[in-house]
Amino acid sequence: MKKLFLLIFASFLVFGCSKESEKTTQVDDINRTPHNLTTTDLYSMKRLSEMQLSPDGKWIIYTVATPSIADNKLTRDIWATSIDGTENLQITSDEGNEMSPIFSPDGKKIAYLSNKSGAYQVFIQDFPKGNPKQLTNLPEGVSNILWSPDGKFISFTSEVKMLQTINDEYPQYPKANMLYYTDLPVRHWDQWVDDKLSHLFVVPVDGSIEPVDLMKNDTIDTPLTPFGGSEELGWSPDGKTIAYTARINNDFVWNTNSDIFLVKLDFDGKKINHTRENITEHLPGYDKHPSFSPDGAWIAFLSQERNGFESDRVRLMLYNRQDKSIFELSDGFDQWIEEFVWSPDSKKIYATATDSGVVSLFEFDIQAKSNKRIARGDWDYGHGLAITPDGKYIVVGKMNFNNPLDFYRLDLTSGEELKLTKFNDERLKYINPVKFEERWFTALDGKKIHAWIIYPPDFDPNKQYPVITYCQGGPQSMISQNYHYRWNFGIYAANGYIVLAANRRGVPGFGQAWNDAISKDWGGMPMNDLLAATDQFSKEPFVLPKGKAAIGASAGGYAAYWLAGNHKGRFSAFVAHNGVFDVISKYGSTEELFFPNWEFGGPYWIKQHRENMEKNSPLNYVQNWDSPILISVGMNDFRVPYTQGLEAFTAARGRNIPAELIVFPNETHFISRPQEYIIWQDKVIKFLDKYTKNNN
Repeated sequence: MKKLFLLIFASFLVFGCSKESEKTTQVDDINRTPHNLTTTDLYSMKRLSEMQLSPDGKWIIYTVATPSIADNKLTRDIWATSIDGTENLQITSDEGNEMSPIFSPDGKKIAYLSNKSGAYQVFIQDFPKGNPKQLTNLPEGVSNILWSPDGKFISFTSEVKMLQTINDEYPQYPKANMLYYTDLPVRHWDQWVDDKLSHLFVVPVDGSIEPVDLMKNDTIDTPLTPFGGSEELGWSPDGKTIAYTARINNDFVWNTNSDIFLVKLDFDGKKINHTRENITEHLPGYDKHPSFSPDGAWIAFLSQERNGFESDRVRLMLYNRQDKSIFELSDGFDQWIEEFVWSPDSKKIYATATDSGVVSLFEFDIQAKSNKRIARGDWDYGHGLAITPDGKYIVVGKMNFNNPLDFYRLDLTSGEELKLTKFNDERLKYINPVKFEERWFTALDGKKIHAWIIYPPDFDPNKQYPVITYCQGGPQSMISQNYHYRWNFGIYAANGYIVLAANRRGVPGFGQAWNDAISKDWGGMPMNDLLAATDQFSKEPFVLPKGKAAIGASAGGYAAYWLAGNHKGRFSAFVAHNGVFDVISKYGSTEELFFPNWEFGGPYWIKQHRENMEKNSPLNYVQNWDSPILISVGMNDFRVPYTQGLEAFTAARGRNIPAELIVFPNETHFISRPQEYIIWQDKVIKFLDKYTKNNN
């Protein structure tokens, strides 16, 4: 299903319980001699996600994705951990995948999704032990499940046929394989637009009636495609209202405007009646992630002010259910809100947010309309956030360059943290950690550029090392303490490279003005920031003079292409994955046109916009290319179509520049499969070794 692909990419029922130590510390493939991080290590790490706290605050439940390099996939199971960290229980262990676990309001049962019967369906069982019972059986499967607070219903989304296809028009030719369109959109991220849309359903837990489509006849999706999940849906505390996010005209091509809708339910035992209200129709940009306060008086949600700008500041908003007024709780807070959770007394909201190179934890006071930071360090907080019913503890995910995501308990009074999950500790014990530090460089206009420097585990300042200038994608995406499963800085450091990862102009975390500075100037000051940071760091005596490379993906791949034509001898090699090469041809083959319209001013057939595109297009600087380049593309990438990489490879070889091309027929904008990633990373390291380490 469309709505599950990101979950499966990001992490991928004997129904009993077993101790975590039995499952995680006796793994045959752990290398128990001290060594530097390898790609095999990286793609053997267990990946935690989808954390939920039990209603009594005594347990967390979550999914663990276990990679199999041999099978080239990841398999998800459900685990539970006590809030004091003393017990770890495996809840499911089928060969298939289980995901999206949620507790019943009384904490005695859990519901989750499983594909053991084919498409993902809802299963319910007692917690922690029990025999699962299948609740749904929809042909298109089920996503984004939530349990109503009164315990009576489960809501979910499922795809519904809403549009006509060319096959419907010509049923006499059932073997024809065709797509037919008369308007945009045609495709999105990695899917061709088809006849189905994702709708919101409710079903009584007792199964007394069939699931009810609350969006029947609506030609819109919820949640927002492709990244939206269950956080874009929410139940009121009394179980009588559901909030959901949708674009009223389903127009993701030209604008970002989405709204939050409230559906009031009335169930007479035989039929569910429902009415709908749009509470943010006057707000022009993204509105999403609705969450009712525990007392039912408020709905908090995230909002971006400017329509067409997906990287506008992410604000924390409050909707007063009594007088229907809206105000911004994060007013004056010049950062992006990411996740948030209500305090049990409905007086505060705890949120993770960008924070000058890391993601920190903040407290927002509703009455005082103030905020304060409550947790920061060389870590990213998030990817799971919950608070115990007594308001004493927050449970939150944490990770950094050396540690994949684990869940921690944070004492809100003392600030003390307790690590609850330890799935990768045994493997990490034998991996030499990289060294990293924050540095600030000076831009051409005197502004300061934040950067992370990641050193090899055995770094010796008396030796010289090749340097990788990492070019961030997005383009508006902060480089933080993210333990990344594609661009993992530890892999490069483990292979003898120093990584310079600069938060150049055009990323959040340093004020919205810094973030906005890349729009209409992709090839200007943001690229100068990368060059300035590289030049200043190159003065260090431990930098190999002719051993520098620039690498990146998406907008980072764009940067690699741009720098290849404008670096003036600084770099010895470049690596670009799914990068933008020709801004004009990309405009005609991508899918969310609001993005290039904002970033470059508008469509290329208007003269001034075309001039801006030409000025900022790497295509127009190929005559200056003089260094080897490795290019990789995913054939199912519809955001930056693979033809961009083919154009760049053709240009390199046409100019007789050494070049390598890696094509992934089954991958999208991302590399998600273990074997493909391991081969890709091996090719990248060998390429860099050849043209940086051996170039001096």
